[in-house]
Amino acid sequence: MKARKSFLKALPLLSICCLSNVALAETQILKASTIITMNERSPRAEAVAFDTVSKKITAVGSFADVQAQSPQAKITDLGSTVLMPGFVEPHSHPLLGGMVTQSPAYWVAPYVGYKTWDDVKAKILKEDAAMPARTPLIFNGVDRLLQQAPTPTNKILDALTPSGRPILLLDNSGHAVYFNTAVIKGLPWANGKPPKNPVGGSFGRNADGTSNGVANEVPALMVVVAPLLGKAIPHPLLSGAKWYAYMASFGITSTSDMTYSSGEYKAYLALASLPDSPLRINVYHMSTEPDAAKQVTWPDPGMVRKQGIKLWADGTPWLGTVAQSFGYLDNQTTKRAQIILGPLGEKGMNYTRLQLDQILDQFAPLGYQMSFHCNGDVGFDVVMDAYERALNKYKLIGTDHRWRVEHLGAAQGDQFKRAASLGVTVSMSPFQYIYWGDLLDGTMFESSYGSQWEPLGDAFKSDVKPSFHNDGPVSPPNPLLNIQSMVTRTTISGKVHGANQAVSMNDALKAVTVNGAYQLKRDKEVGSLEVGKYADFVELSGDLTAVKPIEITEKVKVQGTWVGGKKIDLTKFINEVTAMDPSSHQDLAKSSLSTWHGHMR
Repeated sequence: MKARKSFLKALPLLSICCLSNVALAETQILKASTIITMNERSPRAEAVAFDTVSKKITAVGSFADVQAQSPQAKITDLGSTVLMPGFVEPHSHPLLGGMVTQSPAYWVAPYVGYKTWDDVKAKILKEDAAMPARTPLIFNGVDRLLQQAPTPTNKILDALTPSGRPILLLDNSGHAVYFNTAVIKGLPWANGKPPKNPVGGSFGRNADGTSNGVANEVPALMVVVAPLLGKAIPHPLLSGAKWYAYMASFGITSTSDMTYSSGEYKAYLALASLPDSPLRINVYHMSTEPDAAKQVTWPDPGMVRKQGIKLWADGTPWLGTVAQSFGYLDNQTTKRAQIILGPLGEKGMNYTRLQLDQILDQFAPLGYQMSFHCNGDVGFDVVMDAYERALNKYKLIGTDHRWRVEHLGAAQGDQFKRAASLGVTVSMSPFQYIYWGDLLDGTMFESSYGSQWEPLGDAFKSDVKPSFHNDGPVSPPNPLLNIQSMVTRTTISGKVHGANQAVSMNDALKAVTVNGAYQLKRDKEVGSLEVGKYADFVELSGDLTAVKPIEITEKVKVQGTWVGGKKIDLTKFINEVTAMDPSSHQDLAKSSLSTWHGHMR
């Protein structure tokens, strides 16, 4: 601003007047009951002004001061509304999330109303009876732990689809797909016998070698799902747009695709080009893609940009494939879910240490931000060893690299301190505690481990700038619920486990704003309301810091979002995508499915 004022002083008076009039005509002011800026130097304000051309904030402060700077600006009084920076979710899968949860697919996860296996069965039977014959059906979200479901083999699914139509039931973990006999018959498998297991995947088989309707991991999963997904989802771009809108309905304005592949380029371009596109996207290219090192740009990098490379260390706690130092408890719950009791230690790693070093050697010299999926404490150690080697080798220690690690349910306090010393930041998964916490503590693991799952308290103490994410479509993208649950350390049932890991309200707010922006390397653009940053806002019905933390989701509602100074009309956005020709995006379903390999919680 000082440079701008000096420049104006150097101009003739007439020029100043003309420039001033143009600026005034392009400035808007929002007045609210209070504005939570997330700027530590000035945490509260009454008004914010922004330029409609640059789409950036020009003033924040008292209404009188803001208006004095732009006396002819258009003023919108939001009344009792509370304004905050748009929420930042630094780890998500928007296109994939839409295609496997939004109509015409069916989301049958336990936290969206299907609490038991009986609920899932009833839904499948209902849709099988209602849909036209031979139309394939896609269901996503069966959770063998929370719903206590058996492994849904073809015999089980045949009984649920008496019409004989093909059905795919995707596991909520992203590691498996279950399918009926109609699917098996439609595949080019002689006598119903799957081919040789691909590297990194496997097919379930009966004693006679025929398929039992199960495929594990993406190399096998792709063989089964790819032929049907395009038929079941005729407008995949619209499905992705529905997830965009779903995220925005929770107040999110910036997010990522943590498992990007090049086949999604056109889709992100198309969605970003729409006037009411509600999300800024940072994509992280999967390291397994042959063109992962390639530089990729979009016309408006403020809306979509390639940020980094995604890798994954271990698997999922819900199937027992985590690289951790402690095992699962042996009981009916873990047996029914067919959990590997372990502990697996380094056997739970998806890569050898040598392979990790080779991957980092490929991408680190190119300047990409690295991001590792990791749940187990053993996995965290291995990742930190690999990171430390690469950071030293390429002289990145002490630089602003911001390499990331994701999830970290079983992490330990000293590991966060080590990460901080290396300049590594972490994005944590409150949803793992919110939805599974009651099982984690005493059913899945001994209480000394299970109660400490997702140790946010330790993470904040170590200054690794933790953020919160929901890893959509693994769970609903609900920042307000994350804040409420991590401040009160409550699960969805209201129980408390590991109260020592509760965080302060201020830290929780940072996790969904400034810390998330920092991890996406957008902290100079979003995350707080300051001059020069984008005018991205979330409108709230009340001040979430003025109610009891346990009552946040009950008493505070998201009323809308703004992106770049534009109030987003989600209905208009969906209508714009609906009107697009779906034929140019027919390959999107297959491309996004290929990202499932990185989608391991």
